Amino acid sequence: MNILSVQFVKSCSSASQFPRYRYPEFAFFGRSNVGKSSLINMLMKKKNLVKTGSKPGVTKTVNFFLLNDSISIADLPGFGYAKVPLEIKKAFLPLIRKYIDNRDNLRLAFLLIDIRRIPDRFELEILSHLSKRRVPAAITLTKCDKLSRNQREQRIRLISRELEISRDALFMTSAKSGDGRKEMLRLIEEYAVPLNGPGD
Repeated sequence: MNILSVQFVKSCSSASQFPRYRYPEFAFFGRSNVGKSSLINMLMKKKNLVKTGSKPGVTKTVNFFLLNDSISIADLPGFGYAKVPLEIKKAFLPLIRKYIDNRDNLRLAFLLIDIRRIPDRFELEILSHLSKRRVPAAITLTKCDKLSRNQREQRIRLISRELEISRDALFMTSAKSGDGRKEMLRLIEEYAVPLNGPGD
């Protein structure tokens, strides 16, 4: 899949603001500081497409982008970082739930997990909610360049055991090296089934 164009559409702090177009949509979920914005930038080959920052919790809204004028990309707010103000943390998860419930054009969710940590309640809850909506999820391990090959294998075994999935179902990525980009784009192309039209 070739990236011909990427454009920012809008930022939304509530479900009522979500764009109502019918392009097939791909969403990126993950905890704060998982490297979500950096990975999207790497995937789109746009260095500053998504704002990144040294402080976790930069993304506080659902940000929509249009890829090749035919595919929607949604960047969901991170969740779970202790230093994010309590009132913001309380708003994040309901917004994420409403996003999943309201996007009939959502074709695939990329659930990002830092390879150095074990998934817990948050990741399991997101997977459960996606499953109820029959939305497939691609478990995407980030920051794989930070571990040696042996360390990566150990973490892969632990994470696959915790999520009760095959290790072959895990995507290895690195925003720094570009690892995993081709595989993720191939998956987007596979699931980007055209819908009825762009709507409004």
